[in-house]
Amino acid sequence: MDKNTIIGFLLIGLVLFAFSWWNQPSPEQLEAQRRYQDSIAAEYAKQIDELQRDQQVADADSWGEVTNDSLKSARLEKAYGVFAGAMSGTEETVVLENDLVEIHLSSKGGHVFYARLKNYSTFDSLPLVLFDGTQVKFDFTLVTASNRVVNTRDLYFTPVKGSDPNTVIMRLQAGEDSTLDFTYSLAPDDYMMKYSIQAREMNGVLAPGMNALDLSWEQEMRQQEKGRKFEDQHTGLYYKFLADDVEHFGEAKDQTKQLSNRLKWIGYKGKFFSTVLIAEEGFETTTLDSKLLVENRMLKRFRTTTSLPFDLQGREATSLQFYFGPNKYNLLKSYNKDVPAAQQLKLEKMVPLGASVFRWINQYFIIPLFDFLGRFISSYGLIIFLLTLIVKMILFPLTYKSYISSAKMRVLRPQVEEINAKYPGQEKALERQKATMELYSRAGASPMSGCLPTLLQMPILIAMYMFFPSAIELRGQSFLWAQDLSTYDSIISWNTYIPVITPYFGNHISLFCLLMTITNIAYTKFNMEMTNTGQQQMPGMKAMMYMMPLMFLVFFNQSASGLTYYYFVSILITIIQTLTFWYMINEEKLLAKLEENKKKPAKKSSFMKRLEEAQKAQQEQLKKQQDQRKKR
Repeated sequence: MDKNTIIGFLLIGLVLFAFSWWNQPSPEQLEAQRRYQDSIAAEYAKQIDELQRDQQVADADSWGEVTNDSLKSARLEKAYGVFAGAMSGTEETVVLENDLVEIHLSSKGGHVFYARLKNYSTFDSLPLVLFDGTQVKFDFTLVTASNRVVNTRDLYFTPVKGSDPNTVIMRLQAGEDSTLDFTYSLAPDDYMMKYSIQAREMNGVLAPGMNALDLSWEQEMRQQEKGRKFEDQHTGLYYKFLADDVEHFGEAKDQTKQLSNRLKWIGYKGKFFSTVLIAEEGFETTTLDSKLLVENRMLKRFRTTTSLPFDLQGREATSLQFYFGPNKYNLLKSYNKDVPAAQQLKLEKMVPLGASVFRWINQYFIIPLFDFLGRFISSYGLIIFLLTLIVKMILFPLTYKSYISSAKMRVLRPQVEEINAKYPGQEKALERQKATMELYSRAGASPMSGCLPTLLQMPILIAMYMFFPSAIELRGQSFLWAQDLSTYDSIISWNTYIPVITPYFGNHISLFCLLMTITNIAYTKFNMEMTNTGQQQMPGMKAMMYMMPLMFLVFFNQSASGLTYYYFVSILITIIQTLTFWYMINEEKLLAKLEENKKKPAKKSSFMKRLEEAQKAQQEQLKKQQDQRKKR
């Protein structure tokens, strides 16, 4: 690895750090966004109050003053019409469960109000609950034939159970024979639950033109992992267009978006676990809202207002599905099996594996290799080591070519130093550069040949950077001192908030990250000595080379320990490879070969020709400037 390689790594580090810094909203922006969202919520609440004011009988206190049951019934009838009977009742809970998930349904509102994943727990060993009744709201708006507005959240449904213990109908009675049925069905060994809505004898009960159901769905996302910062960065609102790809909101700011195109599904995604609502016929005219939270262990609040196709005649049910489960790539992709390409859900797009070529590398190389090793090895620390070793072996030819290029430059260093002595000073920089390039060209060496192999390795390194923090397989897996490879491995922690340090570095020191940094600094020092070609360096370049590992220490200290462990092992293997090349390659023979190349007729590439032409133009321009100065 030569100077150009190190510069490439430095630029990548600078880009990553600048991207993280640039996308972080300022406190003023966050406050402005909160004020904007609060104003929207206030306006929405005002409109709802105005719409329902005429039909609401009284608040809870006024109802308490009414002691006559017949008078109560009359007022309910006046306010809610045929749904008056459903305004009172006793809330019941119905539980559907299999070996993977436990789901609770409430008879008040007829909706899911609790979901727990049985095979997972939080970072502090508590049951992993996606949400409970205090963190979710799921409500349909019904318009009656007499233009009364009724919300399902206020109505009591009657559970109707059949022979299948994991299927239940939550039935809303609207008169003697008219019902609205919410049917839930949970299959064995599946995170997906079927959900359908069907009207029965609702003509004359609901408004004649009611061909859609307005839905309001809100959920607060719990903190499930250690390290709120990176979990927050991986928690977002995802959605898929009916006939298009998957998109998502930015995770670092409050955001609201109105969509006129139909959506296939809407996903409230956490770092490793998600709640997804899927509509067979799609959602129409959707407004999505994401709001950052700072209180307790809540990360974000997601809200959706949309509408669903609805058959008032009851001939067809409105078919939906709920997914309550992990963001496991292969599991999510399995829901595309035997489905035409145009109708595939593409839920696996919620797993952030990078864009374009980086995602392709993860999908078709890293994940299959990772899963293959996982079939035979139980230790994920060992799997990461073997994965790193295999990747380095595949990249070995590029690494070897890069080393040979730097070795050629190194053995030519005495001749380069002679050129520097022959053309000293800034005024002879162009002559010095031209002579150096001619030397490299005649000897068959090129500074670019060492940089190109390194650039070809970059996609794999970036793909790994995306893969490890998203791999749920690492969650809860211990290795050496790291108790969980999906989060940082702190050896020293503190609670005091330190300005600048706490927001970017955290209140801990990660050991794998520290080892990675120390190893990287040692390799940088060793590599700079070996790749010294004798050319003059930019001022401060040496200090910048040492700054890059320190920047990585700050940037990766809160990252998954599986990622920093991978980089640590990768650097160690690179050092071993470099030392092996150093002992195996005879630099005297290499220099003799380069001297033989000088005797051969020079063959200039088109690149070298263009470079020489550009240098000549620069020299002529410089000469003109010098002549003009002498005349003055």
